[in-house]
This record gives sequence, C-alpha cells and structure tokens, in this order.
Amino acid sequence: MRNIEITNLTRRSLGGAALGLTAAGILGGARGAAHAADSSVVQKQGRALAASERIDAGDLNIAYAALGPQDGSPILLLHGWPYDINSFADVAPMLADQGHRVIVPFLRGYGGTTFLSEKTKRNGQQSALAIDTIKLMDALKIEQATIAGFDWGARTADIVAALWPERCKALVSVSGYLVGSQTAGKTPLPPSAELQWWYQYYFATDRGREGYAKYTNDFAKLIWKLASPRWNFDDATFEQSAAAFANPDHVEIVVHNYRWRLGLTQGEKRFDKYEAKLATAPEISVPAITLEGDANGAPHPDPKAYAGKFKAKYEHRQISGGVGHNLPQEAPTAFAQAVLDVDTWA
Repeated sequence: MRNIEITNLTRRSLGGAALGLTAAGILGGARGAAHAADSSVVQKQGRALAASERIDAGDLNIAYAALGPQDGSPILLLHGWPYDINSFADVAPMLADQGHRVIVPFLRGYGGTTFLSEKTKRNGQQSALAIDTIKLMDALKIEQATIAGFDWGARTADIVAALWPERCKALVSVSGYLVGSQTAGKTPLPPSAELQWWYQYYFATDRGREGYAKYTNDFAKLIWKLASPRWNFDDATFEQSAAAFANPDHVEIVVHNYRWRLGLTQGEKRFDKYEAKLATAPEISVPAITLEGDANGAPHPDPKAYAGKFKAKYEHRQISGGVGHNLPQEAPTAFAQAVLDVDTWA
C-alpha cells in the first residue's frame, strides 16, 4: 500500500480501525498519531483546480483539469451536485504526486463543459452521464482507468463499472451502490425518507425550476449545509465552486435529472438499452472501496444494503470525525488513500 505524506489534513478523526489504515500510516510515526487523535485540525480553504484543458467528446466539449505525468496510470475523479471539480482540489495533487495521470472533468451542465450542438437534448439521466465518461476516455485515448466519485459522480462511476468493466480498473464510490431506475424511483418511501428528498419534489414543479434558476447559489449553499452539517466551509470555498453553476445548461440538466428519476420526464431512446440493463441492478465485478462519512446529511443507503453488489475484492470504510456528503473535499487524505489502495488491487 502506498501511503500519502501530507501535512494538511481536514478536521476529522480518521478512525483507523474502521478504515483498515491508520493516520500514523499515512503521516508517519508519532506526528501522524497526534493528528489522528486531534479531530479539530482545520482544512486549508481556497485551494482550487484549474480546468485548463478542453476536448470534444461525444455530445460535449469537456473542460477538465489534468494533473500528473501523461504516461501515469489514469485516474478519473467525478464530482456531484451541487459541487464541482474543486471537491478534488486536495485529492488530485496527492494522486498526481504518486505518479498517476489524474483527470477531473466538469460534468455536463457545469463549469466550462458545453454541448457541441444546440439541438442536443439537455439530458440529465444517469446513463447519459456515464456515456459522457466513456466518450471522454475515448477522446483521451484512455483504455482503462480507476474511477472515483461522490453523489452524481459516484453513480456515474458505478454505472461505468457495471456496464463497461473492461474500462474500469477499480472503483471508489462514496455512499456505495447508487445505480437506480425510473421503476425504483416510483416506489414510495417512509415519510422520514421522503422528507430528505424534498428538493426532488420541488424540482418536479414549475415553481421549483424557476426558484432554482433564480436562487441557484443560495439553493446550493443550503444543500451544502444540510448535506454536511459539520463542515465549516468558508464563503471563498463555496464561491469557488458556485462559479461552475453559471453554466447556461446547469438548471436544465439538474431539473431533468431529478424529474427523470421520478418518471416525470423522458430520457432519450438512444440510452434505453443502457437503462434497461441498469434497471436490473447489475453487479459490479471490479475491485471496489466504498466510503461513507459519519455526518452525511444527504440521503444515502445503509452499507449493508449494497455490499452484496460488489463481487470482486471489496471493502467499506466509514470515515469518522464529522465528515459529510462532500467526502473528498472534507476528508481528502482518506479519499485519496482509498483510491491508491484500490488501484493496487486490480
């Protein structure tokens, strides 16, 4: 196992026994042990990733950050909603420093990623985002990569691993197995669970679409606070990511994503064959590590509910110390270590 030497830890206790690694292992000796005992270490705010690269891939011209040597073993890092590539601002350099070629793209509807044609449907369904990832790998001539993500990015990584295992060397997925279907989305949940999805129902209305368009940043900041109630991010950190929501297709992609999940709007026929496979909840046959923060305020499944979906070497790691939904930004060392570890399993 390659260990990361880094002095800038987020505020958290790594919970070494649960992780299968120790802070002392990451940091080395007594210095690491001291950090492991201190869960109040403050994250450095304001670090940013520059999406200085662009490439045409499938429906999109994708803006992405590229770090590390061109001939390094590839790693793709996929963000979620309402976040952006800066969720990996600390993780990506750690992985690049270990000799990996690290690619961090803006998803469709975020940052500098744009559609090549005005005629293309602004589609947020799950298989469309997965195809975007495959097309990006094709354009970059990456045959196989370790893929890691959270939120929409975790779902996308899961789908690539499930449908195209030959393209996914290994997987890191926050909140585990997130593959869904419109059929599953129609099943009522207990009231307490439905309450957590309030924004999904808000987006189902015209008022919700107009409200999100009018108050995009306020809405996103509220989600950040609800999903990570113990993450004391500052305004500069939020504004850094909020710039990505100014994408002209952002609102339409987000609203379509959540309406599609509920079966309130259609996707595209060209993705039907992929959605049919995903509706069977396919197993994942590549090495995988799933992660969960102990203070995740967003809806997420119990790890026991999805463990059986992973059929190759598999481990679940619970990250303690008040870590919420945006796990790579809140606990970058733990996230990066998981990526490095699973990459060696393949």
